[in-house]
Amino acid sequence: MPKTKRKLTTDAVAIIHRRYYEGKPDRLAALEQARANDDVARKIAALRAEAGLSQRQLAKLVGTTASVICRLEDADYEGHSLAMLQRIAAAMDRRVEIRFVQAEKHLRSA
Repeated sequence: MPKTKRKLTTDAVAIIHRRYYEGKPDRLAALEQARANDDVARKIAALRAEAGLSQRQLAKLVGTTASVICRLEDADYEGHSLAMLQRIAAAMDRRVEIRFVQAEKHLRSA
């Protein structure tokens, strides 16, 4: 059976995806988890900035330390808990909303 020819590309993201992620469900799952952690961290930082608060001020409102807030705003942090997110939301007069969305096709085949 002849090998199918891949379309040539200079798109770095496409090349990296093909080389390191395509057909590798474990890597795709880790990438999706990293994206989720980054999303949570960015949302916490944006909410705090929108309120005009420093990490120390938010920490005081939440009843924790500035180092905890700093860690929560780090995209590499993997320990976000629903309880802490609810405490942050309550301190900012917000609520946490959780949604279940359709998984991307390449992740479902994993």
